[in-house]
Amino acid sequence: CHLRDQLPVITTIAGWPAGHGRLAVLDGMGGHGHGREAAEALAAGLVAMAPCTTLDALTAHLDVLHAKLQAQFADGTGATGRPGTTLTLLELPPGVAPLLYHVGDSRLYELDAQQATVLTVDHVPATGAALAGRLGEADWWREVHGRHAPQIAQAFILGNAFADPSRLSDGLFALTPANLPCWLAHLPDRRALPLRADAAYLLATDGFWSCAQPDAFVARWPTLLGDAPAAVTLVERLFSLMENDPPAGLQPDNLTALVLRPLPRHADETALPLDDNAASY
Repeated sequence: CHLRDQLPVITTIAGWPAGHGRLAVLDGMGGHGHGREAAEALAAGLVAMAPCTTLDALTAHLDVLHAKLQAQFADGTGATGRPGTTLTLLELPPGVAPLLYHVGDSRLYELDAQQATVLTVDHVPATGAALAGRLGEADWWREVHGRHAPQIAQAFILGNAFADPSRLSDGLFALTPANLPCWLAHLPDRRALPLRADAAYLLATDGFWSCAQPDAFVARWPTLLGDAPAAVTLVERLFSLMENDPPAGLQPDNLTALVLRPLPRHADETALPLDDNAASY
């Protein structure tokens, strides 16, 4: 299921392997201009992309799709004229840990009763400063999680400003333990991601923290797990919180959320089946 011309489309894919999943949130830059079109084009590309069982295969397929969509959206205005979209994706091959692929400033969070732990690094100018050694840990967390600024340093289709801050490069720049500062090295963009049976996982666009004190609002999310709700209930509670008790200074933006809860696993299972639900406004 994805959006096409702003309407949900459900597609049956012939030959898709049983038990294999693909889940993603996307947020086009510029809203209802080319950003929406870019996000919808990427969503269609993800539907057409072959199932991947390794990180190398997933990366290779997405590199090809990135280049294809760059060419599709070329409009003669140069690199700065390209649209872009975030992509935070979990590929779920049966029997092995999920594969995370992340571009942009949407996020993946792990939620338990005590805390909401971010599992991705925002591709924003502050992260570029951290990569260059100009920003330390405390300042980076304050810039990225203590306030919200609608700026981005890398997006799918758009390209990246990490490789060369003076220009927009065509390719995508993976944040890895080799180039991340030591305090972010455990959060590379592309990695296998074992799931905890006692946690929930939230993929969300930045509309959920586009407010005056995003870290304080995110800290309220673990309370939504009361009574150990299923994924559908957790999504409903999150959107109810945004509607009925929003954070101070909230800026209207794309609100897309997808929640996964690993189901209790049997002793002979090697992978966790998932309960998932999504909503977008």
